[in-house]
Amino acid sequence: MVDGEDAGVGGGGSEPEVSDSLKTFGAVHKALRETAGLTQEEYAEVVGYSVHAVAKLEQGRRFPQPKYIQRAGEVLEAPRVLRAAARNLTRKQGLASWFQQWAGIEEEAISLYAYECRAIPGLLQPEPYVRAVFRSSLPPLTDDQLERQVEARLERQRLLTGKQNVAFSFIIEQAVVERRTGGDDVTRVLIDHLLQCGELRNIQLQIMPLRQPDHAGLDGSMYLAETPDHQWFGYFEGQQGSALISDPKDTSALLQRYGKMRSQALSHEATVSLLKQMRGAL
Repeated sequence: MVDGEDAGVGGGGSEPEVSDSLKTFGAVHKALRETAGLTQEEYAEVVGYSVHAVAKLEQGRRFPQPKYIQRAGEVLEAPRVLRAAARNLTRKQGLASWFQQWAGIEEEAISLYAYECRAIPGLLQPEPYVRAVFRSSLPPLTDDQLERQVEARLERQRLLTGKQNVAFSFIIEQAVVERRTGGDDVTRVLIDHLLQCGELRNIQLQIMPLRQPDHAGLDGSMYLAETPDHQWFGYFEGQQGSALISDPKDTSALLQRYGKMRSQALSHEATVSLLKQMRGAL
């Protein structure tokens, strides 16, 4: 998956529905703003966001970032009210309905593994790369759809830093980086971001080299998650569909393949070295 949000694991797909919790937060926010006697234009200037962003948030079509909730609470003099309204918002908001089951498993997981041969895993995509992925979606996305999907993906990435006791493992085909999705400038940002993520002690990053005669991942991309009660789930996506795998026999097969790929891919240290070489060649 490129990672399976609102538009599929990595790119296009159906538009996410506006969630009830987002609409509720937007309505509370609007009521507080109007009580303060501020128009959207006046409020946007004070809070430091665009009028467009404020309007979309009040319509329930924009996920509020934590720093926005804090700032809005200060400006509207109602921090406790806004925090309460935001309490039921989760990373699932803005995600496609068919992805939400996996997103729920992912959010509770104690181990997350990903192998990608199509695009950088969504959890590792910096914003310029995310935008490049969604701009390539077909049918094309509207500006509003693109913004909602970008925000959903970036919000979901908080898993990486918000759960330091979760073991993350990523195996990425070298060709995915070499493709230079979005151009050279985006690729520079991407490699710098991968190197930064690779410094986190709970993340293992491995590149599968271009030349690898023995490859256990020829059946395609896969995602694996271990729940707190040590049950494993698998997940994969295709052009127009996805599948959640829960049968122990099938998840065992995926774990065997993933384990083999870990031995076939470059080590974390060799991966960092290769990424630095690729960065220098841009």
